[in-house]
Amino acid sequence: MQKTAKTVPGKRKPRHTPAGSKGRSNEGFKPRSSKDSSGKPKFRDFQEGRSRDGQKPRSNEGFKPRSKEGFNPRSKEIHKQRESRDRSRDQAFDNARKKSSTGKTFDGDKVLSRLTSTTEAVESHETFQSMGLHDKIVTELAKMGASVPFPIQEATIPAAMNGRDILGRGKTGSGKTIAFGAPLISKLATIGSVPRIPGTPRALVLAPTRELADQINRTIAPIAKSVGFFTATVYGGVPQRKQEIALNRGVDVVIATPGRLEDLIKQRIITLDEVKTVIVDEADHMSELGFIEPLRRILDQCEGSQKLLFSATLDKAVDSIVRNYLNNPYVYEVPGEDEDTSNIDHKVLTLDPKDRSAVLHRLVQGEGRSIIFVRTRVTAERLSESLTENGVPAARLHGDLNQAQRNRNLERFSKGSARVMVATDVAARGIHVDDVKMVIQLDLPEEYKTYLHRSGRTGRAGRHGAMISLVPTGRERKVRDLLGRAERKADFLEVDPRSEILAELAGPIAPPPAATSLDFGDSRFENVSKKNLPKRPYRR
Repeated sequence: MQKTAKTVPGKRKPRHTPAGSKGRSNEGFKPRSSKDSSGKPKFRDFQEGRSRDGQKPRSNEGFKPRSKEGFNPRSKEIHKQRESRDRSRDQAFDNARKKSSTGKTFDGDKVLSRLTSTTEAVESHETFQSMGLHDKIVTELAKMGASVPFPIQEATIPAAMNGRDILGRGKTGSGKTIAFGAPLISKLATIGSVPRIPGTPRALVLAPTRELADQINRTIAPIAKSVGFFTATVYGGVPQRKQEIALNRGVDVVIATPGRLEDLIKQRIITLDEVKTVIVDEADHMSELGFIEPLRRILDQCEGSQKLLFSATLDKAVDSIVRNYLNNPYVYEVPGEDEDTSNIDHKVLTLDPKDRSAVLHRLVQGEGRSIIFVRTRVTAERLSESLTENGVPAARLHGDLNQAQRNRNLERFSKGSARVMVATDVAARGIHVDDVKMVIQLDLPEEYKTYLHRSGRTGRAGRHGAMISLVPTGRERKVRDLLGRAERKADFLEVDPRSEILAELAGPIAPPPAATSLDFGDSRFENVSKKNLPKRPYRR
C-alpha cells in the first residue's frame, strides 16, 4: 500500500521532484564561517569605501531571486549604485573643469553655482519700516531681536513687496525666513482680511524636512499673528488628524513638506486654487531627497502665483525649476560667502587614530554648543551616551527616532541642557540653532554638498564658527578633494591630546576626568535589533 505524505500545519510542503530528475545537491557547499582562523569571532571593520553595515558590497553576478514577492532589494545594491553614480559625477566634473580655461562650471552638477548673472543694485534701506512692511510686523520683528535687516533681507524684501519672483542663494542662518516671511505676511495684511475657506490657504511655504517646516513656522507664526493671520504646518511622520482640523478651521499660510501635502491634496482636504504666493526653501535639498517631481506637480497647481525660491547651490534639477516656473526673477546671492570674508574657520586636524577619543573629548569640553557628525545611528547612540557618561551632556539625532524624540532632543540642545548634538546627515537639516560654536566631522561625507550643509550649522546669524574635520594621519587626500569641490580652504594641523590648538578651539575650562576611551559604536551592529544590541561593542 502506497503511503501518502501528510502535510503538517506550519511546515513547508515538500518540493515535488519529477521522476528521473535529480534534486538540488549540497555537494561542494561550505557554510560561511563566523570565526577566523584563530577561532575568534569575525567582525567587519568600519572603513571608507564600504557599505553602511561595514561589509563590502556583494557582487550580483549569477544571482537570481526566486520570487519578487516579498523580496526587498535593500541597501547594499542601492548604496553601491549611489556610490558609483557619485564617483561618476565627481569624475565628470573634474574632467570638465580641466578642459575649461575659464574655470566655469558646466550644465550638470554645478559646484556652488553663483547666482550673480542678473543680480541688481539695491537701494539702501536702514530699517524694515522704510521697506514698506506693516507697522505691526516691524514691531514684532523688533521683539524677535531683528531690528536691523540682514543683507539678504535688505535686498529681497523690497522686490518681494513689489510682486517680483525671487531666486536667492543663501545658507541657513543668513536670515532667509524673515526675508520671505515678513513681505509675505505684510502683503496679506495690505490686501486685508477675507473670509477663510476651509482647506484653502492663500500662501504656501515648501520645505524639504519636517524639522525645517517647524523652524519656519516658529518664525512666521508670530509675525502672522501680529496682524491677525494664522499658519499651519503639514508634514509626514505625525498623525494626519490634527493637521486636518487646523486646515478645516481655515488658515492663511500653510508650511508643508511635498509628500504630506500631495497626500492631503489627493484626499481633497486641501486645495491650492487660492494660493497667491509660493515659497520654496532649500530647493537643493529638495532635489537630493527626490522631491523635484512632487515639487513640479505642486507648482503646476499654483499657476500665476508669485514664487520665491532659495537654494544654497543651483544644480541641474533646481535650475530646471527656475527656468520653468520663475518669471524673470530678481536674483540675489548673499555676500560674504567666499573664503576672504567667511565667518567660518575650516580646520583639518590630522591625528593618530588611538588619540581620537581624547582629542574629541577635549574639543567638546568648552561651554559653547557643538555638533558632531557621524555616519550611522549606532555611532550616534553610542557616542552620545559615552559623552554624557564622561561629563559632557549630549543628545543624538538620527533617522530612527520618532518625531517626539527628535523634538525633545532638539529642545535640549537649543536650551543648553545638552551641549553636544551627535547627528547623522539624515536628520541634520533639523538643527537650526544660531549659536553653535563648532561643527566636528568624525566621519567625512562623500559629497561636497553634504560638507557645505554641515558647515552651515555654525557661523549663523553673523556669528563666528569653526568647521573641524578629524582625519587619521595619511588620509588627507579625501578631505583635500572634498574641500576643493566645495571651494573651501582649510588649515591642516597635526594634533595630539596635548596640542594647544584644542584648548584654543574649546576655550579654557576645568575639564572633568579625561575620557580614555569614548564609545563610538560600530557599524557591525547596524543591522542588529535594539533588543539584541550589546551594552558595549566588542573591542579587539
